[in-house]
Amino acid sequence: MTPERKRLTREESRQQTRGRLLDAAAELFTERGVNGTSVEQIAERAGYSRGAFYGNFEDKNALVAELLQHRTRRELDEVGALTQGATSFADALDKLRAWNRDRARHLPAWLALRMELVLHALRNEELRPLLAERELLARDAHAAGLEQAFAARGVESPADPAFLALIVHALEDGLLIQRLLTPAGIPDDVVVDAFDLLLRSWTTPAQHPAGEDGGQEPGAGRA
Repeated sequence: MTPERKRLTREESRQQTRGRLLDAAAELFTERGVNGTSVEQIAERAGYSRGAFYGNFEDKNALVAELLQHRTRRELDEVGALTQGATSFADALDKLRAWNRDRARHLPAWLALRMELVLHALRNEELRPLLAERELLARDAHAAGLEQAFAARGVESPADPAFLALIVHALEDGLLIQRLLTPAGIPDDVVVDAFDLLLRSWTTPAQHPAGEDGGQEPGAGRA
């Protein structure tokens, strides 16, 4: 006997429709670009009518705005869950490496969609504040992680954590582009390697000041 399927509430049905439209749009934007994708194509890919699209989104820009927010929340939630469940900083790095390696399998599509959404927002002034909000959320998450790392090591941040987070966030985008275009010699978890290196360079001088414990100033002891 086939088990009876649970009937969706009106709100659940609405959320399911919106989710399918967002997924369809993400696929098409990756394949064709935002400007190369029509509302009709999004609705058709999702299995709905044009009317269903406009019953959920005012226009394509409204969908782009929600897709930006949706992707940001999902990625922050995934990374946050990884780091919260870590038993140590080294364990957190290992979990982040695994997450980045998994993302690397889909990097061309992931990066193509990110670049499409960024470019579309840059070309549409009304979307720029939403793009800025998305970037600030990511940078705030980096800043919080850096502050925790500094506190765990008992050192003060060498600069405003927000500024350091800006460096980390910008470096991440650049490294992923380089990884995609010239993959030879660049590991899937290069972003974590770079973060670890930066963090060590920002904390080691404070933990081991020059002249302490037999340390020497740079160049000391040379002929």
